[in-house]
Amino acid sequence: MNHSLIITGHFHETESYSVTRAVGRDDWLIVYTVEGKGEFHMPGESIDCQAGDVTMLKAGTPHRYGTCRGETWQLQWAHFVPLPQHQHLLPSGSLVNQRVMGEADRERIHQAFNRLLDDARKRGDYWNELCMNALQEVLLLLAEQRKQRMDGRIAEVMHTLAQRMHESITIPELARQVALSPSRLSHLFKENTGTSIIETLNTMRIREAVLLMEHTDLSLTDISYRVGYRNYNHFAGQFQQQLGMPPRAYRRKRER
Repeated sequence: MNHSLIITGHFHETESYSVTRAVGRDDWLIVYTVEGKGEFHMPGESIDCQAGDVTMLKAGTPHRYGTCRGETWQLQWAHFVPLPQHQHLLPSGSLVNQRVMGEADRERIHQAFNRLLDDARKRGDYWNELCMNALQEVLLLLAEQRKQRMDGRIAEVMHTLAQRMHESITIPELARQVALSPSRLSHLFKENTGTSIIETLNTMRIREAVLLMEHTDLSLTDISYRVGYRNYNHFAGQFQQQLGMPPRAYRRKRER
């Protein structure tokens, strides 16, 4: 067997499901719990996992895992040997359970596992490379969340801002989305990010405007509208504030 190849699956299991490996395996195991509850055991440590959790077992770790008593467990999983560029993305412990914060990231991880399984089953010429790409996306998302330690509700709001920055978005609307009051959301957002919701939205919009100015021939008025401003003067003011020059001066400078 080529141990550099990814082995993956998607199981729906009852409480009778159990796997024991007294000496572990020579590869890592990563499990995403879609629904239900599972449990993992290693010498001196036990953890339970539920929907939205990613559990990782280090290579060579003796372990037992299975469905919790009285429960069902839907899990997406993969055995893999990390590439050198993945080493810094892996957790340091032998058995680690990480709660994925935010519905958007949970869906990304779920879809990454779906792609991983699809490519592994189709076995095209580059199936293992495609699987590694999907796995790397999962590892990067997990590493980013470990580093940021952002509240899941704020991660959800950030995702909404990124997806809908071209629209008129209100703080009360965002607050309803994450079941918070507008004032509590505003406080929690600044506590987590260091900036306000409006400042973050304006930064996203101006960054997008810069890309459009550098890579398209759209007029500045069209660009301001595309990134979410309905008033050109407001756009120009935000641009000046963030880049230190008005949009027209910036475009002239780039055209030299």
